[in-house]
Amino acid sequence: MIPAAFAYARPTTIDEALQAVASGGEDVKILAGGQSLIPVMRLRLAAPETVVDLTRVAELRGVREEGDAIVVGAMTTHSDVISDPLIARYAPLIAEATETVADRQVRHRGTFGGALAHADPAGDLPAVALALDAEFVIAGLHGRRTVPAADFFVDYLTTALDEGELLVEIRVPKHEGWGTHYEKFNRVAQAWSIVAVAAVVRLEGGRIAEAKIGLTNMGPTPLRASAVEAALAGAEATAEAVAEAAGHAAEGTSPSSDLNAQADYRQHLVTVLTRRAVTVAAGL
Repeated sequence: MIPAAFAYARPTTIDEALQAVASGGEDVKILAGGQSLIPVMRLRLAAPETVVDLTRVAELRGVREEGDAIVVGAMTTHSDVISDPLIARYAPLIAEATETVADRQVRHRGTFGGALAHADPAGDLPAVALALDAEFVIAGLHGRRTVPAADFFVDYLTTALDEGELLVEIRVPKHEGWGTHYEKFNRVAQAWSIVAVAAVVRLEGGRIAEAKIGLTNMGPTPLRASAVEAALAGAEATAEAVAEAAGHAAEGTSPSSDLNAQADYRQHLVTVLTRRAVTVAAGL
């Protein structure tokens, strides 16, 4: 199908983009990579009055180092994220998970911030952002605010972004020296996750000093496996201890049932994938 008619704005700065959003009418959509928006517009599941295209806003692209964090521009493409040396050094989990996103064509056009703002619980990057304690920098006409990942994902396809606001960058604390792994299960290559687990582990003296674990597609938003994290804190870095802690992975989750899997299957699968992810992250 052909999308319904819409007005089109292509700003070159963040300020211009915010003004375009403010003056775009009652239904304005932001076009980042377009890998989620364009298909629903073609199906006329979305018919915005105005589309604001961010592809010319250069200040929204790139990765930089800033103190104890790296800062990823919201319009940085997946392919650029995968090859960035700062991400490889300080947050390799991001690159590892991004390599599983769709196919090369999508990764070439899709953007880091676009995937996060879309907030699909089956998407790979929201759970990674949660596990890494990322912060989201949001710009509006009246200034900027910073929202932690734990508060950014509000509900299914819903975030803390208010009307008229833009996600401009994501701040990720450096995790140099931590072990990380993203374990994803899907039926065919390039498909959405049935379940996936993002694990970040810091070892100290043969024990797991700290573990942070994000769950993909185990509820209407990405989730932290807090019961597993608590069980792993201070535990010996052994396969047995990891397996016992991973048994708590389904606690506090509310997965859906669909054509790919029933809820009880997802609850079983998340314990298996958590064990695998933590085992690899801990180097066991």
